[in-house]
Amino acid sequence: MTLTQQLAEQKAQSTARIPETARKIMSAELSLLIESHMVENAPKVGDTLKEFTLPNQNGKTKSLSSFLANGPVVITFYRGGWCPYCNIELRAYQAALPEITAQGATLIAITPEQPDNSLSTAEKNALAFDVLSDINSEYAREIGIVFSVSDELRTVYSGFGIDLDKHNGQGRYDLPLAATFVIDTNGTVAWAFVHEDYTLRADPVDVVNALKALR
Repeated sequence: MTLTQQLAEQKAQSTARIPETARKIMSAELSLLIESHMVENAPKVGDTLKEFTLPNQNGKTKSLSSFLANGPVVITFYRGGWCPYCNIELRAYQAALPEITAQGATLIAITPEQPDNSLSTAEKNALAFDVLSDINSEYAREIGIVFSVSDELRTVYSGFGIDLDKHNGQGRYDLPLAATFVIDTNGTVAWAFVHEDYTLRADPVDVVNALKALR
């Protein structure tokens, strides 16, 4: 089953389980996000991606340039280990890791979660790649893919047992859009997927094809 199929299955299950009031709030929030045209601010193919220096799940600082020194880089942004769609995505990318590395590329994930929480997510999903903590979503904000969670949606998440402040710290309620980039060795964006709908993610099949096009 492809990642796209797994996500569709998860969405069907969630839709059947989530109360109607909560679904309406989540749907309204998504509509506002789409109407904001935020995706237009995201890095596009041909753009040079900004440098970053972020801690990984083990507390070791990593930079974009250090990854690029070894070849192309696949960067996927996810909301947090509390998000079922994110966990499905991460596991799919872990499964595709051999194909990605076979193309000479490095896979990394970036999350607004604190390092302790990113470590828990990495361990839970048995991830063999770096998960970087973007505290306060500063880097995601720099590249234009961050939105603030409304008070109404925060209340919905709280009802689901999700405490964003506990996961992210710093009293911030910002999350990244669903975004995945393939970065060529010269630092330019070779392929990009950015979407307001968190239930949609870049399929590893497309990412591997983008990497093959660089060879």
